[in-house]
Amino acid sequence: MLDFYPLAKKILFALDPEKAHHLTLSGMRMAHQLRLLSVQTGVDRRTNPIEAMGLNFPNRVGLAAGMDKGGLAVDAFGAVGFGHVEVGTVTPVPQAGNPQPRLFRLVEHQGIINRMGFNNPGVEQMMRNLDKSAKNFEGVLGVNIGKNAVTPIENALDDYLKCFRGVYSRADYVTANLSSPNTKGLRDLQTVETCRELITLLQNERDSLSTTHGKYVPITIKIAPDLQKEAIEGLAGVFSETKIDGVIATNTTISREAVKSHPLGNETGGLSGAPLTDHSTEVIKILRAALDDSIPIIGAGGIMNGDHAKAKVEAGADLVQIYSGLVYRGPALVKECAGV
Repeated sequence: MLDFYPLAKKILFALDPEKAHHLTLSGMRMAHQLRLLSVQTGVDRRTNPIEAMGLNFPNRVGLAAGMDKGGLAVDAFGAVGFGHVEVGTVTPVPQAGNPQPRLFRLVEHQGIINRMGFNNPGVEQMMRNLDKSAKNFEGVLGVNIGKNAVTPIENALDDYLKCFRGVYSRADYVTANLSSPNTKGLRDLQTVETCRELITLLQNERDSLSTTHGKYVPITIKIAPDLQKEAIEGLAGVFSETKIDGVIATNTTISREAVKSHPLGNETGGLSGAPLTDHSTEVIKILRAALDDSIPIIGAGGIMNGDHAKAKVEAGADLVQIYSGLVYRGPALVKECAGV
């Protein structure tokens, strides 16, 4: 196995974070076309396969939503060993997101703050992108859906329904993102009443879509790490009652306690990476204790090494996802986490 990432990281970290992000995606697509990615990583994707949500995952580790917002490089991420790739967040119509700068590295803390604001090409373009970028992916494809910023919060569920219909034919599972801190009012949807309404809406629509498309697509909800214990337990009750297919814990945090001394610590947005590691694991423990045992948890938040992935599995996660750890560690982290 040849690890070129330390050199690539020096180049990428010399660039503006958002420019580096786009360069990474285009570079991965090119490297995949040249068949360089699997040579570099030496990963056998089928390491410790697991069944969850009625789907067969080649391994436990997946790419978290936010890295490939437009579904541009699914095959490339598959080539470095991910057992599942979650693209998005995608909204019904394209949107530019929040003004730049909106992405910041906190290198000393191995953290990232983002306030991207669901910048994405919209459902129709994402579907066209997936036709090109997910031709040979042998893992599980998830699509993360959200609402457009201009959609009034009282009409938010309409956007989730539009996205769900739009991505159903290509998705192996669909995640409703209610927990990004970067769309005004979005986290207010994480109430017992709204979650129950949204899940029921999507499940009823699935009854029709599953007949049309000849497949059952699991539905998951992604929750924030900033919920109080009582709120997590309340949502777990709704998830159990509605028999949701899975829960992703967690999204980024608005807390700055771990980075309050950093010059960029006061930038608004969601904080991810190492500052979130222990807290997200604690949320998984609370959720697992309150959730129906049959409902799988996908653990995300601050997985920077294999031990962090193992800790989330031990806390009750069935699968794990990485994003910030990939930025700081590169593809070697995938192999490190795949066998936990």
